[in-house]
Amino acid sequence: METLKFKTTIKCGGCIAAVTPVLDNLEGVDKWEVDTTTPEKVLTIETTEGLEANQVVTALKAKGYQADLI
Repeated sequence: METLKFKTTIKCGGCIAAVTPVLDNLEGVDKWEVDTTTPEKVLTIETTEGLEANQVVTALKAKGYQADLI
């Protein structure tokens, strides 16, 4: 199992609702969560399929959100 963490622009429950279909359907994502209580709005993804960070960044960018691997 690998854990990827990203600093994001996902700020609220509405943002989480907008990215849920993208992240739920992204191949290799086993579990994900966003901590909106921190200034970095950290997205944590657990993967066992060798998901690449750039796949997550690209998928979120298509929905209008920024993500940077940390």
